[in-house]
Amino acid sequence: MKIATYNVNGVNGRLPVLLRWLEESRPDYVCLQELKAPEEKFPLQAINDAGYEAIWHGQKSWNGVAILSRHGLPVEVTRVLPGDPEDLHSRYIEAEVSGITLGCLYLPNGNPAPGPKFDYKLGWFERFALHAKQHIDSGKPVVLAGDYNVIPTGRDVYKPERWVDDALFRPETRAAYEKVISQGWTDALRALYPDETIYTFWDYFRDAFGRNAGLRIDHFLLSPSIKDRLKSAGVDKNVRGWEKSSDHAPVWIELKN
Repeated sequence: MKIATYNVNGVNGRLPVLLRWLEESRPDYVCLQELKAPEEKFPLQAINDAGYEAIWHGQKSWNGVAILSRHGLPVEVTRVLPGDPEDLHSRYIEAEVSGITLGCLYLPNGNPAPGPKFDYKLGWFERFALHAKQHIDSGKPVVLAGDYNVIPTGRDVYKPERWVDDALFRPETRAAYEKVISQGWTDALRALYPDETIYTFWDYFRDAFGRNAGLRIDHFLLSPSIKDRLKSAGVDKNVRGWEKSSDHAPVWIELKN
């Protein structure tokens, strides 16, 4: 079973890139973030024509998450991260697929920090930690995938000294991520490649992709009951170099059936 996560940075504007990648990679399930499209503008027909069913939670101009499936319509569990009924951002969606729970998330960026946006990020993270702990306590196989907007360690960023004041790398952010990990989650890419330089995002500015001046901010967390099924993982870095591509690259894992 191949599961991928991809921050598309605008599902309609990047649709040719997304469809090309789906055709070449053929993941079984895909978590998409930053759709930047309201509910009615999600390109369902094109996704269906590519061989996928989909559930999604859109929002005009910002945010937006979706789960695509090559094996029938995902069984939606929730499209809201519990804990704050006043939070209207479309940043989380969760479904049952092939016997596992798949959560797709787009965690807030949080910049500028400190400030209200950073406070929102940390509050969202706290809610996410509570939700993640419920999954751990359930003992069920769970995968939480998406754009976490977290640089976990210095080896996950080109020239970490330049990021010390950024919301993605501030101590509070990394501590929040570690709090989730400490519940028993496995960071899939680091489990397989503990010492390698791995990036999933390269800015559009200053030839960041050409210089490989990237960040690793797109993550897969695996619950204890599924971590031993992890077979392989990787980043489709070449997609970042395609014309009119997102500033993120698709990330994927393969699980033993």
